[in-house]
Amino acid sequence: MHKSIYEFKVEALDGSTIDFADFKGKKILIVNTASKCGYTPQYEGLEALYEQHKDNLVIVGFPSNNFGFQEPGSNEDIAEFCKKNYGVTFPMAAKINVKGKKMAPIYHWLTKKEYNKYEDSSVKWNFQKYLIDENGNLIGVFGSKVKPDSEELLSAIGK
Repeated sequence: MHKSIYEFKVEALDGSTIDFADFKGKKILIVNTASKCGYTPQYEGLEALYEQHKDNLVIVGFPSNNFGFQEPGSNEDIAEFCKKNYGVTFPMAAKINVKGKKMAPIYHWLTKKEYNKYEDSSVKWNFQKYLIDENGNLIGVFGSKVKPDSEELLSAIGK
């Protein structure tokens, strides 16, 4: 298992590679996303947050169909939806599993204290957020109801 978030490389929606080593020195907000969820409008807030803080924050979306089958589309469908409806410019990974036996390795790291050295957590629903500091340490887990412009999240990003 990867010891550091910076060891992960994941496939992007467009087939290219997202290399987390490229994000050293920035905070990273990882969010599992879905196109047909009540929380889907958070894409708008996530994009605004990214635009506002892109010098010191990168957001990486991980589409997942694990909750309520709310992300049924292909990677191409997801990319088109995000661009057309929300103008998403932050990195978006290819669709993955964020729970269960086929859980993506990066989510094993995010959810297991033995790897992330912060806490054990499970992904409860779409748009759960994991905040990683500039040194690659997990420093916060925020539930789906925590909006991108919430004081709780903005305060953690600002620290």
